[in-house]
Amino acid sequence: MQATGGTTLNADEAAGGTAVTASGPDSSPGPAPRAVALLAGTALLAVAADQIVKELSVQHLDPAEPVRILGGLIYLSLLRNSGAAFSLGSGHTWVFPVITLAVIGWIAWMTRRLRSIPWAVSLGLVLGGALGNLGDRLFRAPGPFQGHVVDMISAFAPYGEKFAVFNVADSCLTIGVCLAIVLELTGRQRDGSRTRRTPDQGSEGARP
Repeated sequence: MQATGGTTLNADEAAGGTAVTASGPDSSPGPAPRAVALLAGTALLAVAADQIVKELSVQHLDPAEPVRILGGLIYLSLLRNSGAAFSLGSGHTWVFPVITLAVIGWIAWMTRRLRSIPWAVSLGLVLGGALGNLGDRLFRAPGPFQGHVVDMISAFAPYGEKFAVFNVADSCLTIGVCLAIVLELTGRQRDGSRTRRTPDQGSEGARP
């Protein structure tokens, strides 16, 4: 259907609704090498930062003597966590590596058509965070798939009284997920395109 001046309207617009359009590059088969390289690089940096901070924490922090910084906004408190946040699931440590492997598989699937730089950063942060904690589960005491994750960042109180004690990997995971939510809400797609809702064509004209 055509409106005055040759403008083409789809069925939704003709019915007075809104249309969803896509802008940006047409998605082509396969991921963009640049985006995949950025995802991998982001993940490697996240894992390296996480493991370095954990190693320094194990060597220099005393669990009985938290270090107060930023006026008490942050405390460095060494903690070994067998569960998830707030020590949830501490009796089923083996479950978390399985969940992490599923997350890694999901990211690999998402990468098949990855051509967006922001999505590459988001997925790289999630992957790096997942791998950082997976390394603890696999290689730290008491044994493979039962290792305790090293946490050291406690907000507002020294022993996690106000908020769960966390680590760099947890921070990367959280930032990556939040970024992914923002990208979804703003219509940015993994293939580099962007969807948006266009205004109702019929509502643009002035009413008598």
